[in-house]
Amino acid sequence: MGESPVSLVVSQMTKPLSHQWISQGMTHTGKVRQINQDAFLNLPEQQLWLVADGMGGHQEGEVASAAIVESLQDYSATKTLGTSVKKVYRKLAGVNQDLLATASLGNSNDIIGSTVAILLAQGRHGVCFWSGDSRIYLFRNSQLNQLTRDHNHEEVYLAEGLTPEQVMSNPYTQALTHAVGVDHQLFTETLLLEIKQNDIFLLCSDGLNKEVTDLEIEDRLKMPFSVDENVHQLVELSLARGARDNVTVIVAKNETKAI
Repeated sequence: MGESPVSLVVSQMTKPLSHQWISQGMTHTGKVRQINQDAFLNLPEQQLWLVADGMGGHQEGEVASAAIVESLQDYSATKTLGTSVKKVYRKLAGVNQDLLATASLGNSNDIIGSTVAILLAQGRHGVCFWSGDSRIYLFRNSQLNQLTRDHNHEEVYLAEGLTPEQVMSNPYTQALTHAVGVDHQLFTETLLLEIKQNDIFLLCSDGLNKEVTDLEIEDRLKMPFSVDENVHQLVELSLARGARDNVTVIVAKNETKAI
């Protein structure tokens, strides 16, 4: 998205459909941290899901993630997906400016920031947009694919030609390159996708993927569990591994059917 929200044109539906989403979210402080800087928003009726992860090590990370959620708590979908995206982006941009202004009142190096990963759906189309390293996955046809790209120095170092071994040994690998409250012009990346019946989307903070591999997530989503069970199992698996960070998981399943 960069400097301005993406413009989308969504085609008219040719068959009447009954749109239904089932979703569940859960957040946990984990086994090491004293404060939960994660927050999430689960609005299946409005077809919006959001995970925000306050920047660990920075002041008031929990304030930043909570501000993002609060700004969209009363979100209602518009008639077109493109307009909804612009509406959400404006809300995030407002939070971004507020966080920058608050941080400027303190020490010059203060940052009050948070990642954000959002899924918006409308009809047969959806949009993922994000800033930071919170992730969105799609589970379709028994296969899990990461839709988002982490905004951290790992991506930068790999692009510069460093080996995976060199990247993993670098202490700045996981440092974020973008987040809400960091850039004067809010940077978000955007992905437009088609949504199919029985698609399952998973949104999470990095507290999940630090402890649980993509293959393990995929294996659990293959099981005939409810959305609620999926969420609890993944959080519990992260806790069993030591949960070095806060962990937040949302699972949303599209159960749209033809009328």
